[in-house]
Amino acid sequence: MAKVLVLYYSSYGHIETMAYAVAEGAKSAGADVTVKRVPELVPEEVAKASHFKLDQKAEIATPAELEQYDAIIVGAGTRFGTVASQMRNFWDQTGGLWAQGKLVGKVGSVFTSTATQHGGQESTILGFIPTLMHHGMVVVGLPYAFAGQSGVEAVKGGSPYGASTITDGDGSRQPSEVELDGARYQGAHVAKIAAKLA
Repeated sequence: MAKVLVLYYSSYGHIETMAYAVAEGAKSAGADVTVKRVPELVPEEVAKASHFKLDQKAEIATPAELEQYDAIIVGAGTRFGTVASQMRNFWDQTGGLWAQGKLVGKVGSVFTSTATQHGGQESTILGFIPTLMHHGMVVVGLPYAFAGQSGVEAVKGGSPYGASTITDGDGSRQPSEVELDGARYQGAHVAKIAAKLA
């Protein structure tokens, strides 16, 4: 049984919702799944004034615990076409793990969200993959075997690089069922590959 960590950062709850769908998919493939989040860096008064979702139930992760898992599936929204600084800050603290090769051979995967269809979904995921590769991780995306990411009948996220959702500029759009299906598929796909490697 593979041990999978779904590690996320979510300001408004969209990525939190996606994270639990990813976890559901990984569990369906027989994995032992843990969902955790990275620390918030924004002062509490600013977060409240900005209407951040502050009632998230996931525990806060620490960089040192990453080596305990066979796979790490990272989720964070985009900021100007790259991963949110809260997630970047967390991984910037993993130099000790890198120096000791603690994540070499483990599976890494990424999912994201943006306000608009062209707001950096692919650039955010592709921009984070080098971090996983510097750690020697085996990168897994969302293959086109998940047919839900194809077609133009509806606005939807998803790419071969990873699952994603579109929130709209005011955050009013929640992840659609097909986007959640993509997240579940990615979770299951990662768990199966991690089990084979483990």
